[in-house]
Amino acid sequence: MRQGARRERFGKGIGMGNGPVFGRLREDGGMPVRHVGEVSAEGPAPTWNRSRLRAANERLLLDRLRAGGAASRAQLARETGLSKPTVSSALAALAESGLVREAGTRAPERGRTAVLYVADPTAGHVLGVDVGRGWLRVALADLDGTVVERADVRNRARSSGALVDLIAATCREAVAGSGVGDAAVVHAVLGTPGVYDAERRRVRFANHLPGWGRAGLIDGLRAQLGGVPLDVHNDANLAALGEYTFGVGAGSRLFAYIMIGTGLGMGVVSEGRLFTGARGGAGEIGFLPWPGRQKPDTLEDAVSGVAVVEAARRFGMTGQLSAKIVFDAARAGTPAARKAVGLEVERVAYTIAAAAAVLDPDLVVLGGGVGQGLDLVLEPVQETLRTLTPLRPRIAASALGEDAVVLGAVATALGPARGVVFSRRGGG
Repeated sequence: MRQGARRERFGKGIGMGNGPVFGRLREDGGMPVRHVGEVSAEGPAPTWNRSRLRAANERLLLDRLRAGGAASRAQLARETGLSKPTVSSALAALAESGLVREAGTRAPERGRTAVLYVADPTAGHVLGVDVGRGWLRVALADLDGTVVERADVRNRARSSGALVDLIAATCREAVAGSGVGDAAVVHAVLGTPGVYDAERRRVRFANHLPGWGRAGLIDGLRAQLGGVPLDVHNDANLAALGEYTFGVGAGSRLFAYIMIGTGLGMGVVSEGRLFTGARGGAGEIGFLPWPGRQKPDTLEDAVSGVAVVEAARRFGMTGQLSAKIVFDAARAGTPAARKAVGLEVERVAYTIAAAAAVLDPDLVVLGGGVGQGLDLVLEPVQETLRTLTPLRPRIAASALGEDAVVLGAVATALGPARGVVFSRRGGG
């Protein structure tokens, strides 16, 4: 079932690591003026020849236009410290490469009318992919993060190989529906349950997607995507980045996104950067032990949407159930459903208390299926949390809902895509 095309503006996006910081460059070919705290992972800065300096100036102006919007040549010269002739030359080269375009004029208080320039977002496109047990969501976006096409389908794949085929087909559907052409897609990011092992190029711990950890699957997907660079990240981590970039996490110093759906996961964003741990497993709170009825279970066994359904059945609900059905029944006053939600409240509060003790976040965002029932659980979770810990972060529902992962994937893909487009079109 395809949602069809829609255009949405989702901002500038952020990357997964510490991206380049552009200081003002000297026009005499000397060393760049670096910002305080800027370091180079490559050791001493290279010797600046004329070609390298020209490319760096072009990238500086392009990044300024992406971050700050339309500007005139005089305004760009003031803000970057470059001379007006240098700005004019760089803008001409960027325009010839299709990276910037004119965007109207501005009438000054005195002097000549100023031509405004903007970065052209159609110079390249990215794919964001969210792989879940129930749904596969794909978004195609331009370099401004504007989603130009969506394709959402039920995940009815019966094997890991079939799932790879479904992902590739859905990506092709989104690209074909947009009309931008395959060559316009320069980067893709995929969000998946579990932890991606980049060295072995396989996913670990994706227990709800049988066979998804098999060797060769990601390589096969890359081949089906026609060589488009593909990065793979944990879905909760991408949801956290999406929520920080576009949702309620914006401006938070340190926040945790707790995804409670088919499974349980957490993404942590500190000072705008994702914390993944030594091997990508940070935030896998579902593995925490939980005392089960017959054997030691995990926290995921107790807190996930599956646990809500199991609790509702124990309390007497029958028929085809899902976490959403149980929450809807609780809103309608069904006693068994209300008991199941009450039990979930206690366990969610425990999860937040555990995260607060380790991270001391200023904000905890609840997402996934259970997070969408926050109208029922927010106040009781806060009350229960007060009995468990003196650490009481603010708790909020995800603003992005089911789109958190796919939009986090889009945001993550923008940084590398912009660099690729700049290099391909004649940049440094």
